Amino acid sequence: MLIEKIKNVIIESIHYSDEQLQINFSEYLTEKLNYDNAYLANLFSEVEGTTIEHFIIAHKIERVKELIVYDELSLAEIAWKLHYSSVAHLSNQFRKVTGLTPSHFKQLRPKRRRTLDNV
Repeated sequence: MLIEKIKNVIIESIHYSDEQLQINFSEYLTEKLNYDNAYLANLFSEVEGTTIEHFIIAHKIERVKELIVYDELSLAEIAWKLHYSSVAHLSNQFRKVTGLTPSHFKQLRPKRRRTLDNV
């Protein structure tokens, strides 16, 4: 149940909130769930077989894909919205996860999205 709460906080923050976090995700999770960060991180890794960080990155990249497909924001605006330090940081992380540049993805867009349940 705690794992689902962790996932829900992350998904809500990335996919459904435009609020800029003033703290990092680990502090945010600790505040929201009232558990020690080390405990949350260890439990999540043990149960899910991946780190909270990788889960967050996967969801951020899916959100980037969604925003690219909508074609309403520039890459700079998407980077700002999802708390990337720069467009280059977003592009590098996008390329690491997908194997594509954001602009190449934009050309292939309908074929590359996954449902949130499959992230």
